[in-house]
Amino acid sequence: MTAPLSLSVLDLIPVRLGQTTGQALAASRELVRAADRLGFTRYWVAEHHNMPAVASTEPAVELMHLGQGTSRIRLGSGGVMLPNHAPLAVAERFALLTAVFGDRIDMGIGRAPGTDPYTSAAMRGHLGEARVVDAQGAPLDPVEQFPQHIVDILALLSPSGASIPVRGGEHVLHASPRVDEAAQVWLLGSSGYSAQLSAALGLPYVFANHFMGNGTEAAIRLYRESFTPTEHGSEPRTFVTVNAAVGETAEEAWELVQPFVYQMGALRIGPKLEPQRLVGEDVASVMTEGHRRIGESMWDTWAVGTAAEVAERLRSIAAHFEVDEIMIQPIAGARPDDPIDSVPARVRTVEALSREFDLERA
Repeated sequence: MTAPLSLSVLDLIPVRLGQTTGQALAASRELVRAADRLGFTRYWVAEHHNMPAVASTEPAVELMHLGQGTSRIRLGSGGVMLPNHAPLAVAERFALLTAVFGDRIDMGIGRAPGTDPYTSAAMRGHLGEARVVDAQGAPLDPVEQFPQHIVDILALLSPSGASIPVRGGEHVLHASPRVDEAAQVWLLGSSGYSAQLSAALGLPYVFANHFMGNGTEAAIRLYRESFTPTEHGSEPRTFVTVNAAVGETAEEAWELVQPFVYQMGALRIGPKLEPQRLVGEDVASVMTEGHRRIGESMWDTWAVGTAAEVAERLRSIAAHFEVDEIMIQPIAGARPDDPIDSVPARVRTVEALSREFDLERA
């Protein structure tokens, strides 16, 4: 018997024109509470910096706020951009989340900085070129240290802790607070690198299908074929991320995603990525043929249309990649008359898909 398809939510906490960060967070709080109530499996927030269009900069802090009022949905990062942080700091933030929310915490970790190199260096305490060096004075690349930092986090969260060699012995370090159930660590990626690393460590893995639009099949195959059982996992675990929007009609759904289409174009051809435009004339007034062509090049991996059409599309994607979970990024934009602290179209997307997949009964 085929397992029922589980649905989850990825949220970048988008900021639209005229909206404050606090109002964007209020909209996301409405979204996660709806997803929790409606039977979604996970709610993950991303990490991006120096982007006026995205309010999600510090996943652990955001989850401590957004998770309040939820009772069953798993809360996680999609993901923490590890080159920006010390492993101990990440481990302790997620230990705190676990102390508050119990065994509902996922720690998704990525190798990219989630920003430009100058901002990434500033995240590590250097305004300008990074100046972290090794014992010989050579610069240390945090991306090259990624595998060791993953191993360090796993050790810090384990009952035995991380062992640090010191003169005459060793010092054992644990992430504080100590918790009975550690966060579930996932590796995220947009290439085969993290797929191979996840497989070698026996960790679950997710490819950024919602952003890349290609390479998913090869990465998942590499992960599954290379997987080695360890104390962190006995078999491969993965799911697929998909941009999704539901409208009363397919035409309305495509109208709702035009602000997102414009942003995807702006990421590649400009202008600078500013707060998200509104549905209708606001986005139509700035959309160029170039922006639209970039959007069209990515549409094949999205699920946009009526509830029935999107559900059929998600089932097809799940069957193609042989997964039993899809994480949607609700990409419907706001209309000019929507409340400033809400994005009703995003909530309607999760409501409609919950009904289509009967998630509340699952």
